[in-house]
Amino acid sequence: MGDTEKKVKLIDSDGRRNDGRMPHELRPVKIEAGVLHRADGSAYVEWGGNKVLAAVYGPREAHPRHLQKPTRALVQCRYNMAPFSVSDRKRPGPDRRSNEISKVISEAFSSVIFLEQFPRTSVDVYMEVLQAEAGTRCAAITAASVAIADAGVPMRDLVVGCASGKVGGVVCLDLNKDEDNFGEADVPMAVVPRTGEIVLLQMDGHLKPEEFDQAMAYSLKAAEQINELQKDALRRRYSVSLDEFRAVQPPAPEPEEEPKYDVYHEDQPGVVE
Repeated sequence: MGDTEKKVKLIDSDGRRNDGRMPHELRPVKIEAGVLHRADGSAYVEWGGNKVLAAVYGPREAHPRHLQKPTRALVQCRYNMAPFSVSDRKRPGPDRRSNEISKVISEAFSSVIFLEQFPRTSVDVYMEVLQAEAGTRCAAITAASVAIADAGVPMRDLVVGCASGKVGGVVCLDLNKDEDNFGEADVPMAVVPRTGEIVLLQMDGHLKPEEFDQAMAYSLKAAEQINELQKDALRRRYSVSLDEFRAVQPPAPEPEEEPKYDVYHEDQPGVVE
């Protein structure tokens, strides 16, 4: 791997990365809510070269029934990479990596959804990676969070996924494909922006304590920016729905004039106002 690293220039003498970004800069992020009409909630995220679709169904009766919990709902997540999402065709179906990511994402959302309100049910979250370019689990978490909110499932706050790592000895935010493949470390995480609570944290590679602190600071700062994009996507989704609702409503009827009545005075017979 050392020879390959020499061929791939990850960061130049000016501190710019191979895609032109500075260490603290995110790739472009685009989020849309309500993109699937047959799902209870859905979202689409483009994050750099990543394209991820998320769909949510439920709360609905949990199947198989032996999985049901009498006091709370289940959160069942399925993260999957499409065979055409990478340059080398991926074998269809779940693998060890997909199962592991599905499990940790499920645990992350279980800590923010009000599960006790829906006993014996399941909230089913599907995340499909259509195109992959490093950081797919963070993009999937971000998309799934918007889809859960779009489905009207009550939770304490949205969840934001973001990652930082080390490239050429420099701590960088939001690694791209080459940086993820040939960098020294990658730290994906998920945070609840309102409280700062970390609901998912993993690390691949090695960081010094001060480097880890810097990576966390980068990710937490970026999470605030991504959270605004999540909320903006939901605002656009429901502002459009409200406009459509108003467009199909019949015009309000004009108020009818009050009928005029003759008033007779008892003390003056025959006098009418």
